[in-house]
Amino acid sequence: MAKKDKKSGKPAKAKEPEGILVADNRKARFNYEILDMLECGIQLHGSEVKSLRDGKLSLEESYARVKDNEVWLVGADIAELKQASIWNHEPKRPRKLLMRGEQRRKFANQAHEKGLTLVPLKVYFTDRGIAKVLLGLCRGKKMHDKRETLKKADAKRDIARAMRQR
Repeated sequence: MAKKDKKSGKPAKAKEPEGILVADNRKARFNYEILDMLECGIQLHGSEVKSLRDGKLSLEESYARVKDNEVWLVGADIAELKQASIWNHEPKRPRKLLMRGEQRRKFANQAHEKGLTLVPLKVYFTDRGIAKVLLGLCRGKKMHDKRETLKKADAKRDIARAMRQR
């Protein structure tokens, strides 16, 4: 059963992940405005899991796509493992994301109706050793929004620098 918020009774939003971080999609936070986040599992082969544990994952050009009532991670590059030889995996193959039906319908409908994008923000291993993907429901930023983000970061950095000098 999904966790619910105590006050509103609605499903709780995904928190920042706890566990061993494999990859972080920092470009996504710059290029997109993140409206909602959801933690979901990912279906992997054995050699892919070992490659993830080595940190060989790139989320740069990846996104999630809904196809036949299932959500797929497309474009994520998990490097091949040398030791896997003939049992190796294809590096950029689509990988199925595992989530509950209600979550899948909610996210897929919002992405389709509102013209939003499903973008993987982080991939990590939980304390139990299970690979998870933090998926974000995002809207693309315009150029002026990106400039505004840079201005805010510069101002914050200047304030921190001034506080340290005192």
